[in-house]
Amino acid sequence: MVLRIGYVREHFCSPLLQFETEDKGSTFTLVECPSGTGQLISRLTNNEIDIAIALTDPLIAGIAKGSEAYKLVGSYVTSPLRWAVITGHRPSAYNQISDLQGSTIGISRNGSGSQTMAYVMALQRRWPTSELKFQVNNDIRGLINSVNNETTSAFMWEWFTTKPFADAGECRFIGQVPTPWPSWLIAAHPTRGEPIAVRTFLDNLSRHIRAFASAEARAGPSVKFVMDTFGYPETDVKEWLDTVEYPEDCSTIPWNVITDTLSVLQQAGVVAPPEGAIKQDQFVNLDIVKLV
Repeated sequence: MVLRIGYVREHFCSPLLQFETEDKGSTFTLVECPSGTGQLISRLTNNEIDIAIALTDPLIAGIAKGSEAYKLVGSYVTSPLRWAVITGHRPSAYNQISDLQGSTIGISRNGSGSQTMAYVMALQRRWPTSELKFQVNNDIRGLINSVNNETTSAFMWEWFTTKPFADAGECRFIGQVPTPWPSWLIAAHPTRGEPIAVRTFLDNLSRHIRAFASAEARAGPSVKFVMDTFGYPETDVKEWLDTVEYPEDCSTIPWNVITDTLSVLQQAGVVAPPEGAIKQDQFVNLDIVKLV
């Protein structure tokens, strides 16, 4: 079967794009989801994709809230994600994170990483998470427009993805909040993808990740690929490659990633504490994933 892989076209997906060039549609096709993880989860639910490469926290939160549209099958990026806190380009009352308390935060979709990280930011600042206010603005363009027309105070998005807009004077960075968990996991619908097909996809993706993330590639070829594909300046690409970490084997997930992320999400009020012990088979497809 040809798997439908949902993804966000950002620099993190570089090994996936290199894999696509080799595969030529023989085992999978890519389905771009520019609105992020909320859109990826929606498309998994609506039978538009079979696998999603998405942010750790919304995936885990969705399952904790009862979604049966997917289970976790692997890891994609093991380093934290650096979220920028972004406001409009004009001078305003919002010049540092503390200025945002009580204001309306822009998000891409309900249940998205941009919403989850607003809760984490509030938790770190000891703001009452019950008082957070959000406005859905769909994608990066809608989010930038909202801070510039002042319908929202700020929004949160991955640092390097948003930096070209800040460099162009369309918005301002006023802070950053790194995730307290590894940033990307891989999820699959529990029945649409045959385990052998998903395992084969993960094995081949791992091969491309190891090539992209090798010391030799980071010193040159991977820098050039990201620059050519995404148009980022060389200095930004090198800074990102100095910090990003990928797994050796995409089919593995440390169990503590799930339990530790759940703990923070519960503290932030994103999910309710579980009734009883956390069940591994609720969160992961044990026919595919290797828990470590």
